[in-house]
Amino acid sequence: MNKIIKKAVCVMSGGMDSTLSASMMKKDGYEIIAVHFNYAQRTQDKELECFHRICDNLKIVKKYVLDLDFFKQLGASALTDKSIDVPITGIEEGVPITYVPFRNGIFLSMAAAIAEKEGASAISIGVVEEDSSGYPDCRASYIKSMQESINLGTKDTTNITIHMPLVSLQKSQIVQKSLELAVPLELTWSCYKNEDKACGICDSCRLRLNGFKIAKVNDPIIYE
Repeated sequence: MNKIIKKAVCVMSGGMDSTLSASMMKKDGYEIIAVHFNYAQRTQDKELECFHRICDNLKIVKKYVLDLDFFKQLGASALTDKSIDVPITGIEEGVPITYVPFRNGIFLSMAAAIAEKEGASAISIGVVEEDSSGYPDCRASYIKSMQESINLGTKDTTNITIHMPLVSLQKSQIVQKSLELAVPLELTWSCYKNEDKACGICDSCRLRLNGFKIAKVNDPIIYE
C-alpha cells in the first residue's frame, strides 16, 4: 500500500517565526512546500538569502519565490516606502506604520492557489497575536475567516486547513520552542531596517531581542 504523503504550503519570510512554524509542520510529518514573497520590502535581498539557507538547512526541496512588486507602488508602509522612516523609539499606538496593507491576506490567497495545485491539505503561517506589533492581519479570528473563504472559493475536493501554531505564543516562548526543535535561528532575520547587521532598535528587533532576553539565551545573529 502506498503511503499517503501529507503536504503543507509554508509561508516563509526568512524570519524566526515562520521558520519555527515550518519546522513544526515538518516534525508533524508534512512534506514542506516553501513559499517566499519578494514584495519590495527594505530587507528583501537579506530575507531571500535567509529563506534559501533555511530551506537548505531543513532539506526543503520544493520552493516558490514570488515577486509582488505592486506593494512598492502601493506604498503606505515604512517597509515598502523608503520615504517613510522605520520607527525606532517605543511601540506605536494602534496599527504601526510598518503594517503592509492586507499583506497576509494576499500571501494566504497565493499560498492557497499553490496548495490547490500541489494537492496540499495545509498552509502554515507564523503569525503571532499576543506578542506581535499590532497588525490586524495577524489575528487568529482573521486567519480562521481566511480559511473559510479559501475553502469556499476552491474546488469541492480541496479542503485546506491553515495552521498558525505560534499565534498564542510570546516571543520568548518562540525562542524556547525553536531551541527545542533545533531551529537554525542563526540563519533567520527580523530587522526592518538593515541587511548587513541588525539595527537592534526597530520594533521587530526589539521584540526579538526581548524574547531572547526573557528566554535567557543569546541571539546568534549580529547586531550593530
